[in-house]
Amino acid sequence: MDNARGLYLEGIRDGRAREALDRYTGDRYTQHSTGVADGKEGFLAFFEPFLARNPRRDIEVVRAIEDGRYVFLHVQQTLGGTTHWVTADLFDTDDDARIVEHWDTITPGGLTSPSGHTQTDGATEVADLDRTDENKQKVAGFVSAVLQDGRIERAAEFISRESYVQHSPEVADGIDGFTAYVGRLTAEGERLTYTKVHRLIGQGNFVVTLSEVDQAGTPMAVFDIFRLRDGLIVEHWDVADPVPSPAEANNSGKF
Repeated sequence: MDNARGLYLEGIRDGRAREALDRYTGDRYTQHSTGVADGKEGFLAFFEPFLARNPRRDIEVVRAIEDGRYVFLHVQQTLGGTTHWVTADLFDTDDDARIVEHWDTITPGGLTSPSGHTQTDGATEVADLDRTDENKQKVAGFVSAVLQDGRIERAAEFISRESYVQHSPEVADGIDGFTAYVGRLTAEGERLTYTKVHRLIGQGNFVVTLSEVDQAGTPMAVFDIFRLRDGLIVEHWDVADPVPSPAEANNSGKF
């Protein structure tokens, strides 16, 4: 986890990209971030001009979880004091914990949900480490039954009826807020269809998925972050990004 934080904070926030790459990446660096080519030189070709364009960079890692070789970071960024972004970053590491592959999504920040929550506030503490596998299975079941198969009537098997805090800007709190949102999308022909889950990782009470999603014909890459308590989902954040064309990707693609 320290290497992922170091690459992000030292390399991008502090502007020491080359030094951070040498310190924290492994023998290869396979890249899935839009516009960034593979390898250290691909990273530098993108980020050296980015750092020059954005001399003021406020970056905070809000959440971090680790599952074996995978590290996930939930990050908020402010560029120039005015432009806000939220990113979700997943890193694969080698046997020495050095970074060898990276996936991300990014979305405009500074938004609030209908219930008044920001895109990044809420619980951050990792707990219930003994329930990691159970919680991963619960989220896998939710994604399969509700998000992929569309069985919205089964939502209460996975989401707490007592407390469900929602940080997605268009969704209100509670299981009723979630079902109302899905119903509205369906009625408007904008339904989100989860076609494939590419990664599912977890640590204790937090589980993260990276999914390929069809949003009314537009392919999206979506990171969903779930917090669970007593075997049910009680909090949710997401970061979604359109899947680029091969020319825009400049690498092997979003997944």
